[in-house]
Amino acid sequence: LPPNSELVQAVLRLFQEPVPKAALRRHGLSPRHARARVTIEWLRVREDGSNRTSLIDSRLVSLHESGWKTFDVTEAVTFWQQLGQPRQPLLLVVSVHREHLGPGASSAHKLVRFAPQGEPGGVQGKPQLELHTLDLKDYGAQGNCDPEVPLTEGTRCCRQEMFVDLQGMKWAENWILEPPGFVAHECVGSCRQLPEPLSFKWPFLGPRRCIASETAALPMIVSIQEGGRTRPRVVSLPNMRVQ
Repeated sequence: LPPNSELVQAVLRLFQEPVPKAALRRHGLSPRHARARVTIEWLRVREDGSNRTSLIDSRLVSLHESGWKTFDVTEAVTFWQQLGQPRQPLLLVVSVHREHLGPGASSAHKLVRFAPQGEPGGVQGKPQLELHTLDLKDYGAQGNCDPEVPLTEGTRCCRQEMFVDLQGMKWAENWILEPPGFVAHECVGSCRQLPEPLSFKWPFLGPRRCIASETAALPMIVSIQEGGRTRPRVVSLPNMRVQ
């Protein structure tokens, strides 16, 4: 992905080759019944050498049609990005199945062909992976807020520093021993929204909001009752700090 960008959608484009009319007549396939189900799976190889597959997308295709077919593989690309280094190559497996199961099911799926990948001399219509991204310079947060600039409704999403005084809280005075307080942050401001054409193209995105994308735990020493005696204990409270 380009630096300082956010993945919005990943699309796998496959070119479905036309089925010869003679083959359609030979199988007696009408437009209503000449369909097959195409599934896209993400293949990962475990450390022990075994394979793990995850269903990513599935759709019906007609044998009476040809041309580009698109599949949403955003989930696979997003999770693949989160894998540790070095990453395995992103492996997407395409398989074609019968539309319906059962003894009388059509075998039309055997006629479905997609343009192959990586043949010598290049192949027209070979598989394509399209990545649609947003430039975070325009649509992302600005980092830490400028303490010298007052916050307004037009302030761009930023991280504002704040101090949480635990000693000044009644509910905490007899429970939390350490720390007396801690520096935290909160997300303030607004986010630039997508222009209307992009909102129509990607309606699943919804409005962009200024929220924490990563948080951290806060270690504390608290006082607890055990067997009628008060003992200190170290605990860790999750999601207390905005990173």
